[in-house]
Amino acid sequence: MPVKISPVVCAAGGTACAYYCLIPMYHSALVSINVLVVLAFVPVALLCLFRVLGSWPLSRQWNADDDKPRTIRLIRLLPSRATAFVAGLALGIGSGTSASSRVSFGIPDNTVTGISGVLLDDPRLVSGGRAMSALSLKMAAGAGGARTSARGEITVFFQEDSAGRLREFGRGTEVFAEGNLRAGTGGFDGAYLFSAEALHITKPATSLERFRTGLRLDLTRRFSRSPNGDANWGGMALALLLGTRDNLDTGIASMYRQAGCSHILALSGMHLAVLVAVISLLLKKPLGVRLAALAGAVIIIAYCFIVGPLPSLNRAALMYLLGVLTVLGMLKRDALSLLCMAFIIQLVVTPQSGYSLSFILSYLALTGILVFGEIIGDFFRGKVPGLILQPVSASLGAFIATAGIVAWFFGTLYPVGIVAGLLLTPLTTLFMVGSMVWLGMDIAMPSLSFLLGKPLSLLYRLMEKIALTASYVPGIRANAYVVLLVSLFAVTALFMLEYRRRTTANLLIPFA
Repeated sequence: MPVKISPVVCAAGGTACAYYCLIPMYHSALVSINVLVVLAFVPVALLCLFRVLGSWPLSRQWNADDDKPRTIRLIRLLPSRATAFVAGLALGIGSGTSASSRVSFGIPDNTVTGISGVLLDDPRLVSGGRAMSALSLKMAAGAGGARTSARGEITVFFQEDSAGRLREFGRGTEVFAEGNLRAGTGGFDGAYLFSAEALHITKPATSLERFRTGLRLDLTRRFSRSPNGDANWGGMALALLLGTRDNLDTGIASMYRQAGCSHILALSGMHLAVLVAVISLLLKKPLGVRLAALAGAVIIIAYCFIVGPLPSLNRAALMYLLGVLTVLGMLKRDALSLLCMAFIIQLVVTPQSGYSLSFILSYLALTGILVFGEIIGDFFRGKVPGLILQPVSASLGAFIATAGIVAWFFGTLYPVGIVAGLLLTPLTTLFMVGSMVWLGMDIAMPSLSFLLGKPLSLLYRLMEKIALTASYVPGIRANAYVVLLVSLFAVTALFMLEYRRRTTANLLIPFA
C-alpha cells in the first residue's frame, strides 16, 4: 500500500520542522530572527515556482499525452502540498514560541523560598514515599517576605507526610509550598525543581475536579483491597486502566523496560482500542454504527478527563474522535492523515506537550506502524502467515521509527521487546477486559467478584514471568548518532524496496 503524501501530511511535516528544529535553533542563538524568517519563506518561493510550472502552456499539451500524465499531475499537486507545508511551518513556529515560554518568578531565582499555584495533574508517588506534581505558578515568595506574581510550570516534590493530603485533594487544588528551588534539566529549555518542606492548601479544586478525584480514589480502593488475597494484579489493573502506577509491584516497571515493553504500561492507543472494542460490542447492535460512534466519543472524552492529561492517551483519543468524523462521512478514511491531523491539533492546543518524551514516542511509533510496518507487510505478504506477519511488521515498524529517540534519551535498545511484545500484548488485552468485567461485578454484585480474582491473578503472574524472562536478554548499548544513521539507512532501504515492488507489479499488470 503506497504512502499517500496528502496536504495534511505535508502540514504536519512543516509543523514538526518548525517546532523541533527552527524554534530550538532560535532559542539557542544558532540562528537570528532574520534567518528564521528567510528559512520560513523558502517554501513560499518554491510554491511560486510550482505554480508557474503548473500553469505552463506546454503542460496542457502534456496533459493530453497519455505517456506523461503522472509527471504533470505531480507538478500540479505540488502547490497545494507546498502551501500546506508553509501553513504547518507557521503553526509550528507559533506553538513552539508558546511552549518555550520560560518560568518567571518576578524575583531572582536564588532568593525564592516559597511558591503558590494550581496542581496541573494528580500527585504521583515517587521514591521515599514523596509525591510529585506539576504546578502552574501564580505567586513566588522570597527572603524578607517579598511576594511577586509568577508564571510558568514547575515540577514540585512534596514530603511524605504531605502526599496523602495531596492525593485526597487532587488536581486543580491551589497550594502554597515553602522549600528550596533548584535548576533541573527537564524539557528542551531546562526547568526548575522545587522541594517543598511545608505545604498549605489555600483553595480546593472545583466541584467537578473533586468529583473526578473521588472517583479515582474509589477505583483505587476497589483494586487495592487484596481481591482473593492477592493485590498485585490490582496494581497492574490500575496502571493499565487509570495510568496510576503507585500500587504497581516494586520493580515491575523496570522489568518491563528491560524487556523492551515499557510502552505496554503507558496508556496509549492499545489501551484505548480495548475500551473502544468493549464500547462497540455493547452499543453497536442496539444503537447502530453512527450513534454507537458518537456515544463512544462521549465515553472516550469522559475517560480521558478521569485519567488525566497523558500525551500518548490524548493522541489516541484524538484519532478516535477524528475516526468518528470518518464514520459520519466528514473525513476520508486515511489513518496516516488522521494521525497527522491529531498531531497538529494536539500541538496547537497543548504546545508544551510536544516536549514530552511519551508524546514524541507515541507519534513516531504509530507513524512507523502505518508507514514502515505497511511496507514490510506488503513485501512479505504471501510468504509469511498473516497471523504472524501483521504483529511482527507492526512491531518492526515501531522499533525502526523510535530507535533513534530511545537511544538518544536512554542509550540502550532492547530488540527483545519485538518478540516479548507479541506475547504480552494479547495477554494484556485479555487482562484489561477481565479487569473491567471484575470492576463491573464488584460494583453490581460484590459477592461474586471473587470468581474473577483468581484467573486475573494467574494471568498477571504469567505476564510477569514473560517480562522477567525477556528482561534477562541484555540490551544493546549504542551511540545515538549511529542508531540514527542506521535507522535512516533502514528507512531508505524500505522505501526503495517498496518502489521496486510497486514498479514490478505495474509492469506485470498487462500480463495479468
